[in-house]
Amino acid sequence: MSRFRTRASVLPGFGVSLGFTVTYLGLVVLIPLSTIFVKSAGLGWGGVWAAVTTPRVLASYRLSLLASLTAAVVSAVFGLVVAWVLVRYPFPGRRLVDALVDLPFALPTAVAGIALTTLYGPNGWLGSRLAPLGIRVAFTPLGIVVALTFIGLPFVIRTLQPVLEDLEVDVEEAAASLGASRWDTFRRVLLPAIRPALTTGFALAFARAVGEYGSVVFISGNMPMRTEIAPLLIMTKLEQFDYAGASAIAVVLLLISFALLVAINLQSSRTRLAGGTE
Repeated sequence: MSRFRTRASVLPGFGVSLGFTVTYLGLVVLIPLSTIFVKSAGLGWGGVWAAVTTPRVLASYRLSLLASLTAAVVSAVFGLVVAWVLVRYPFPGRRLVDALVDLPFALPTAVAGIALTTLYGPNGWLGSRLAPLGIRVAFTPLGIVVALTFIGLPFVIRTLQPVLEDLEVDVEEAAASLGASRWDTFRRVLLPAIRPALTTGFALAFARAVGEYGSVVFISGNMPMRTEIAPLLIMTKLEQFDYAGASAIAVVLLLISFALLVAINLQSSRTRLAGGTE
């Protein structure tokens, strides 16, 4: 009798499954993305470098990355609070609030952008009340952060919820019985347990925000060197039939997002290994 037994499975064998996976990834992901590199390669190394280092392009990269980072931090903080409330506190309408969390996933991003611009515009319901305080949201970098937070918040909430549901309340009660304050309980008991999920949610929100276009294009104002994001500049290049230049800018954004996703996977692997050795 063989020493190793093959576990029965309702799915096809490894060879068939692997072939299907590679074919799917190739047709849907790898081949379309490879065309971006092929198109930008037509410029040559010097042309690509010149296309992605102009002052206007660098300003768009700077704004996209800083706004995405700020929005991801805000999403991480408030996403943790919202996830904690949804998991730990029963209240009337909790199911409705939980369903509304997924609204940015289902809502077309252009609709979200129009709604945010209407709300925070100079004559909007909130914008008109913030203007006397000297706070402008629409057509400023702040408006971009608001839009990116809107689309990034659900990533953090949905990443944290399963982890918070698995945390035992008894652990917090034990820490309190030993004299730990609420801050000490959060910092030494809860935060280490939720840190991997919080980091993953933060990274996903950041990666999503880097390439966001629809929800930002209306509220940003699209002013070059001031409120012009990199995805918008790509669309501008396409409208000017500069496909190689648009591809070169897209390659940089793609590499940034890919590097971030690799970092997420490495962090998750290290967390699993650390948990397995304890």
